[in-house]
Amino acid sequence: MRNFYKDDPNLAFLLKEYLAPEFFQWAEQELIEYGELCANEIDERARHTDREGQPKLVKYDKMGNDISFVWRNEGYMKTVKQTYDRGIVGYVHKEIPALEQKGNYIYSFAQGYLLSQTEPGFYCPVTLTMATAYLIDHYADEDLKNKFLPHVLSTGEVELYEGATFLTERQGGSDVGANETLAVKEGDHYKLTGEKYFASNAGACGVAMVLARIDDQKPGTKGLSLFLLPWKMEDGSNNNLSIRRLKDKLGVKAVPSAEVLLNGSKAYLVGEASKGFSYMAEALNLSRLCNAIASVGIMQRAYLEAKSYAYERGAFKQKLKDFPMIRESLVNMKVKQEVEVSAVFSSIALFDKVASGKSVSEEDQALNRLLIALVKKESAEQAVHFSHEAIELHGGNGYIEDFVTPRLLRDAQVLTVWEGTENILGLEVLRLIHKYNVHKLFFKEMLDDLNHLPNHLADEAERVAEAIDSAEQRIDQICKMDESRQTYHCKRMTKWLTDIYECTIALKDAARGGERKVVIAKLFIENTLQNDRYVLNDLALTHYERIVEDVHEFSELQNN
Repeated sequence: MRNFYKDDPNLAFLLKEYLAPEFFQWAEQELIEYGELCANEIDERARHTDREGQPKLVKYDKMGNDISFVWRNEGYMKTVKQTYDRGIVGYVHKEIPALEQKGNYIYSFAQGYLLSQTEPGFYCPVTLTMATAYLIDHYADEDLKNKFLPHVLSTGEVELYEGATFLTERQGGSDVGANETLAVKEGDHYKLTGEKYFASNAGACGVAMVLARIDDQKPGTKGLSLFLLPWKMEDGSNNNLSIRRLKDKLGVKAVPSAEVLLNGSKAYLVGEASKGFSYMAEALNLSRLCNAIASVGIMQRAYLEAKSYAYERGAFKQKLKDFPMIRESLVNMKVKQEVEVSAVFSSIALFDKVASGKSVSEEDQALNRLLIALVKKESAEQAVHFSHEAIELHGGNGYIEDFVTPRLLRDAQVLTVWEGTENILGLEVLRLIHKYNVHKLFFKEMLDDLNHLPNHLADEAERVAEAIDSAEQRIDQICKMDESRQTYHCKRMTKWLTDIYECTIALKDAARGGERKVVIAKLFIENTLQNDRYVLNDLALTHYERIVEDVHEFSELQNN
């Protein structure tokens, strides 16, 4: 029986680096069970949801009252229970009974990585619930925490309240400062009036975190406050809100995304007034990491499907896997995917530190924002590329809905859009360079990592160091240009930083992962930093068996 955790020894390799031994032993058993669920039961239900069981809006009850109820199929609801009860959100913020200690984001994202290989559409509501939990836990007063947080963190002991974050409005889109939703104080709460144009998990959530203006005379993002909006009143009635329609999306069909009208809906202020955008920006960093996890999950599934098909399908009297060009594709996919996952988990480790709020420097906060922007952008683009590559390796069958490959491509496409497009992320990197000189901090960190590598990686480390020197000179040159030209080059700078980060990550893995990881690092650096695009090499063919076929031998070496 297929098991997404056992199929990917690289995940265990990474978790051993970031989890204490006792935590890892417990987590591995949980992930083995969940990996089997994701590869089988949940995968079958995900196909049903995508094809026949998509969420449906029940606008009115039999008496004509607007109930704006969103129906979700029974199988999907079983996946909801199986996932939340395992603590994908709850154990970030509360104690794991078996360990008598609180969990962390590393473990949560390991679960999300497995889930995203089968149902990235459901990982969106999980992401929104994680963001909701973060905001309540960090900024809500004690009364709100006591009333709502146990439900958002539920692992089966109380009713689950899934979360949502309602930001986007029709007139602004990514320009959140253009939001117009108003909040009027009424006793101990506020009444919200306005429209949220792309509200994901609408009708499925128990609570939503919403941006609105208390003072409509204060423009831009500085005038926005954060509110906790219960979807229903305490008696179960509608909280003066209405769903106009569900969005008919290209992919991620499992998540209901809606246009929501707030008609004096009851809500509670979270944190200080007019700091809502700042709070939500922190949650956005978390959501961007979730986006990256969904992306590398799709990359892994696309690779597994491509490899499985190549080993099974025959053509011209031999298996597809025996053709050199197929071997090169599989090697390059595996090399990129392993390095990408490692880069994402490295950024998660820093985020976990920053989110804890313990002895975090301004430099750590700046690097945290930078690394999240880098891995979000790169992984999302690669999810689309991997899905396309898997379809091409399947040939005509890859375009047929009997196979998972069309859904992978449809689901992957949204990841380049959600939580910031390439343009938005490029501008974020440019802002960080201006505000914190973050590229200098970044290069210092990377050079320090390179200087601590063993001697047998010296040649590759020197090559990356040369790339750092070149990138630093060019970025300094760009920073002297006018604003228009800086924005023109911001995506280019982001790509340079990403390449350097991932090459460094590949070498750090090689330093502790044995000969297979060394080969992966060398091939990754060759593919990423080659100056001559007409260079000829056969590294992919030379090391095919070690990279593609010896993956479980690599796992056994790590266990010895």
